Amino acid sequence: MTMDLLTANDRPGRYPASWYAETATPLAPFAPLKGAQRADVCIVGAGYTGLSAALHLAQAGLSVTLLEAQRVGFGASGRNGGQVGSGQRQDQDWLERQAPGAARTLWDIAQEAKALVQDLIAEHHIDAAWRPGVAHACHGARSAAHARAYAERLARDYGYDAVQPLDRAGIGALIGSGSFAGGDLDMGAGHLHPLRFALGLARAAQGAGVRIHERSRVVAVEGGLVRTEDGEVAADHVILACNGYLGRLHPDIAARVMPINNFIVATEPLGNRADDILSRDIAVADDRFVVNYWRLSEDRRLLFGGGESYGYRFPRDIAALVRRPMLSIYPQLADVKITHAWGGTLAITLNRMPCFHRDGGIYTASGYSGHGVAMATMAGRIIAAAVQGDASRFDTMATLPTRAFPGGGALRTPLLALAMTWYGLRDRLGL
Repeated sequence: MTMDLLTANDRPGRYPASWYAETATPLAPFAPLKGAQRADVCIVGAGYTGLSAALHLAQAGLSVTLLEAQRVGFGASGRNGGQVGSGQRQDQDWLERQAPGAARTLWDIAQEAKALVQDLIAEHHIDAAWRPGVAHACHGARSAAHARAYAERLARDYGYDAVQPLDRAGIGALIGSGSFAGGDLDMGAGHLHPLRFALGLARAAQGAGVRIHERSRVVAVEGGLVRTEDGEVAADHVILACNGYLGRLHPDIAARVMPINNFIVATEPLGNRADDILSRDIAVADDRFVVNYWRLSEDRRLLFGGGESYGYRFPRDIAALVRRPMLSIYPQLADVKITHAWGGTLAITLNRMPCFHRDGGIYTASGYSGHGVAMATMAGRIIAAAVQGDASRFDTMATLPTRAFPGGGALRTPLLALAMTWYGLRDRLGL
């Protein structure tokens, strides 16, 4: 039996008990869809992709209905680490090997994605606590040497000089840990409050005329007819912006986009101790396959994400799961209380690049593989352009075909457990 990820770990219609939810002002609930509607575009999923697409389409004068099974920003868009990194999920070395004719355009799209996030925050007065700076922390000397060479290459070949290489002493002084051999600091990247960003996009979309319906789970998409349990929307174009929650709405895409869980904790406010954890107000991610990532909150808590998941049910003690990698980097925090612990479902692809697909009037984009704050927001703009007749960037993003995971839905859970066990072991062995 396929697990229903929309309800497996969460209460219907409620945001998880995260630090993000506690520090965001929720929007008044949007009424569920009742009866029949007609729209130029019907969008399924009110995360960054769906909200951005809805906003851009409505601003262009199209009528848009946006359907969300839970609440706007309920999924990964409201729970993630808040990091807005440079480039695509795969680096330019990889892209130049796999798609040499598109590598430069893919870089430019990613640069535009970061700018789009900041422009939307400014234009719509979104209180998303944007702050510049993301560091990449490398455990081994080989990885640190590659980070230095890559920073030099970005400056030389792409004109991007915002990345500063760091040696062991430099990374240690920046992040207050002796666990790393080096890394870099990208001041052209940044971080934000992800749920407040999602809610701000929803408010802007509503103001542009988008009809938003929450608690409106889509049960079938039949061409241009989108059905919920209590209504239906007939549309010229349909956008499936469900990411890890796509389920049975599009089995072919669901076979190519695997949901996985990730977990974050928030400590109690650290006060002056925070300066010993991060000497600058930046975000950090390390080079593990099962990535650890962290930053300070506005009230000086450590928000730390990590931990391995071997199935789709969240573990009973998320705090204990994440505390282990947190203390491996910051053993000095052993006495610090964890006040919030939450999980979220994102989605990955085999090649770690997002899966863009269109079939007639149905568009999908998903599988951002942990690099979705900027790219999912940008995907909404790209799909909106494609709906209006300019599919150039959509087709560029679809340049790298996304293969199906072996085994299909029946083997997805055991394959996930096997993969996470293997990569977790590699990380622990330093391979």
